Amino acid sequence: MLKLRLTRMGRAKRPTYRIAAMEALSKRDGKAVAYLGNYFPLEDSKVVLKEEEIIKFLTNGAQPTRTVKSILVKAGVWAKFEEAKKK
Repeated sequence: MLKLRLTRMGRAKRPTYRIAAMEALSKRDGKAVAYLGNYFPLEDSKVVLKEEEIIKFLTNGAQPTRTVKSILVKAGVWAKFEEAKKK
């Protein structure tokens, strides 16, 4: 099963994260199927997302983690996914 989750990058005490689609049982920083965006928590929680690809993965059954889901809700991508699901 695919999950949308965060992989850590950046140096010590200066984290940045990638939003990645990966197998549920793989390691946190293991091989990803696709990279779907970036999250910069120290830069006013700046988020860069590939919305179309994220919606494609979600409609195909990928499950987001709690943190990724909250990022998607704040960015408005989750609402777009809900609309696409209704159609």
